[in-house]
Amino acid sequence: MEGVIQLSHMAYFIQRRKTKGYAAQICGKGDRKVTEVYYIEDDENIANIVKEYLEQKGYDVAIFPMIIEAKYALKNHIPDIILVDWNMPDGDGDIFCKWVRSNWKEIPFIFLTVRNDTCDIVSGFHSGADDYVVKPFELEVLYSRIEALLRRTGNTSEQYLSCGAISIDKNRMMVLHQGKEISVSQAEYQLLLLLMENKGKTVTRERLLEQIWDNNGNYVNDNTLTVTIKRLREKLHQPPCLKTIRSFGYRMEDEV
Repeated sequence: MEGVIQLSHMAYFIQRRKTKGYAAQICGKGDRKVTEVYYIEDDENIANIVKEYLEQKGYDVAIFPMIIEAKYALKNHIPDIILVDWNMPDGDGDIFCKWVRSNWKEIPFIFLTVRNDTCDIVSGFHSGADDYVVKPFELEVLYSRIEALLRRTGNTSEQYLSCGAISIDKNRMMVLHQGKEISVSQAEYQLLLLLMENKGKTVTRERLLEQIWDNNGNYVNDNTLTVTIKRLREKLHQPPCLKTIRSFGYRMEDEV
């Protein structure tokens, strides 16, 4: 069967679909945003086959052979969709799914697994998955299910901003530290949001004062910004990703 990932003698194999004509399908997308996929899969062969197929469809796929690597990546950047194998070397996919849902409730999440028992499928959905695909599967069917899920959920990746252990849910106007909601004032939220939206760039004190206070008709002195930054840092447990750039301003920077 063409384009199907199959299980045989405890090893996967695939009869590769001819790629002729894929380029024509990709062309003509214009300026459409590239769909970013995080695929957590420890079988290198399976991972590369799915990655190649989806990238021929115009997706950008990052593979993570360990759950811990995916967690680190998610703390710094949110993809459009997550694909996960259940049985990973450093943990189970259902536990990882619960962790994802505790931090980002709307990210589309699909299991790709050989576990086909009814109890496993039900457990997968109870963990927070949006879909459950059992191996072997047709690559075309997987692509169609991803597209259908993305149509329903929209571009959820733009809803979240992350840096280190800090994340912002813009729809809910929530600030989280390691998945736990932190109570912040309106000024603190706007300050953190502006810094997160400009992650990797230094935002001057003048710009922060103007956009957070002056534009709202609340003219304050320079010390107000210093005090607000101090309180925000205390609430966020002195995050190393929030940098002070002396004599200029502040910058959010991903931890190395």
